[in-house]
Amino acid sequence: MNQHSHPIYVISVAAELAGMHPQTLRIYERRGLLTPARTTGGNRRYSDEDIARLKRIAELASTGMNLEGIRHVMSLEEEVVRLRSQVQELRENLMHAINAFEARRTSSELIPLRQAIARFGDLPSIFDPRR
Repeated sequence: MNQHSHPIYVISVAAELAGMHPQTLRIYERRGLLTPARTTGGNRRYSDEDIARLKRIAELASTGMNLEGIRHVMSLEEEVVRLRSQVQELRENLMHAINAFEARRTSSELIPLRQAIARFGDLPSIFDPRR
């Protein structure tokens, strides 16, 4: 858990930091837009990430978007972040594979071979009597 995801704020402080009424935070929680941590006694605790999420919700709401639309947009934004991370990981894996291939190729471990493509039932061009 990084320092931004550590739940430290009670609802009144979180609401003040986000510029909202505490009841609004409860509504957002009921609607599934936010899931604050809970203490063993059941009290809500909000992290800096929760506050940033609340501000993003307020920003989208100010454009006239309803809560279902906001949920959908935020879900898509999270998916974009996840996919970008996955693409970055795939790029890194590809670069490692290319570098490993180049290292093997330059060390003469690979021997180039002439390859022919043939469809089933056709004779490869090397057997063509017209050549």
